[in-house]
Amino acid sequence: MDFPLFFMDEIGNRLLMAVIAIVHVLINHPLAVGAYPLVTLLEWWGRRNNDAAIDNLAYRVAFVLFVVTTTVGALTGVGIWFSAGLIAPFGIGSLLRVFFWAWFIEWLVFISEVVLIMVYVLTWKRWADGLMKKVHIGVGVLLSALSWATMVIIVAVLGFMMGSGTWTQNQSFLSAVFNPLYLPQLAFRTAFAMVAAGLVVWFLMFFFTKQAPELRRRAVRFVSIWILGWTPLWLGASLWYWNAVPAAMQANVNVGLLTQAFQNWHSDFVVILGVVVAIILVTAVVGALNPRLIPRAVLLVPCVLGLFLLGHFERVREFIRKPHVVADYMYSNGVTMTELPVFQRDGLLTYATYVRHKSVTSANKIEAGEDISMLACSRCHTTTGVNALVDRFEKLYGTEPWDEAALGAFVSSMHMSRTYMPPFPGNTAEAEALVAYLRDLQQKRGSAPGAQTLGIPRAAAVDNNANVNQ
Repeated sequence: MDFPLFFMDEIGNRLLMAVIAIVHVLINHPLAVGAYPLVTLLEWWGRRNNDAAIDNLAYRVAFVLFVVTTTVGALTGVGIWFSAGLIAPFGIGSLLRVFFWAWFIEWLVFISEVVLIMVYVLTWKRWADGLMKKVHIGVGVLLSALSWATMVIIVAVLGFMMGSGTWTQNQSFLSAVFNPLYLPQLAFRTAFAMVAAGLVVWFLMFFFTKQAPELRRRAVRFVSIWILGWTPLWLGASLWYWNAVPAAMQANVNVGLLTQAFQNWHSDFVVILGVVVAIILVTAVVGALNPRLIPRAVLLVPCVLGLFLLGHFERVREFIRKPHVVADYMYSNGVTMTELPVFQRDGLLTYATYVRHKSVTSANKIEAGEDISMLACSRCHTTTGVNALVDRFEKLYGTEPWDEAALGAFVSSMHMSRTYMPPFPGNTAEAEALVAYLRDLQQKRGSAPGAQTLGIPRAAAVDNNANVNQ
């Protein structure tokens, strides 16, 4: 099974999955994990002060959360599973085996969360007074807890992908969950979600308080205090998280922030990120001290900037763990570290399933090279579209026909000059075949079928690889 050729040739597997994942995080963190506790607190505050306007504002915000999280949020959540299963089946399969019970519990929590979202929003007007209002707020508290619980579980998986810790030695479920990046990343994501939730509620206030300036001032002050309360935790957790990131991944940040083409702008971009954070903080301080000074339109700006920060963080996090998809275990092309020496000795094609040739000959060299490209390169590269193989090599060697020896030397040693690239997972003959295919591709600038059509190699000869499959 494969995505349509448009995705493979022009958008690429990596970009497609990145877009789905980033959109999901932009919804999940501020609208689910962060916004439900904020809305519940806003509802409690309205009840405590007998303020029907605040209560109604909280309801309108909750209704937006309900619609977005149960539609786009749910679709992108499922989309991550679908795309990952097609693009990197052995990567997601390994994670499922390691975290089976954690993911099983997460799905139970997710189903409960959806039910509570429906109860919380659809009973808001009915449970508006007395004891039932207290019950309703209690539902909001439980919903908030379950929303955070999904993050608690999923962050264990995300942290494991960046630092598997002692798991490679003991294969322990607990060592996988409590990996070196788990707690720092959980603290960072939690605090960031809470700050981002405040920014989203500010944004919605632009629309919901258009004819109620006094209500807007009260609500802006309340949300500003919420943001200021979480900001020190967010900034402190950022430092904790950064210091926990392995040095090799920190070295990839220059490219991760702005891509290879703009990595020299790294310092300037860091300053821009600092300015973005400063704008958010200044707006929150003014909103807490004197919300009358904040024009209604200003409420839109911090939300856009905050979502930019969150989305860019997710993009960088996905990139810097290269060349691995699971740290110290599996490379981004789906080859495990224990399989690599076997493939390099016996050949990548030898253990592949749906390939046209099991070995390289002078007659099939280009076709075999195409198979190798699909197996080893297509998860991150297209042929002539986004992050295209042809474009990458033309930047290195120009548009004239590439020198075969120079190209072969680069393929064999690319992981040393570009640390985010995995080692070539094939033997010498296959490296020569890949070079022949790339040179032919340059001349034709054609396209190629997807990796899932041609198959993924499995090194059954590697005994150690069986550990993760138990």
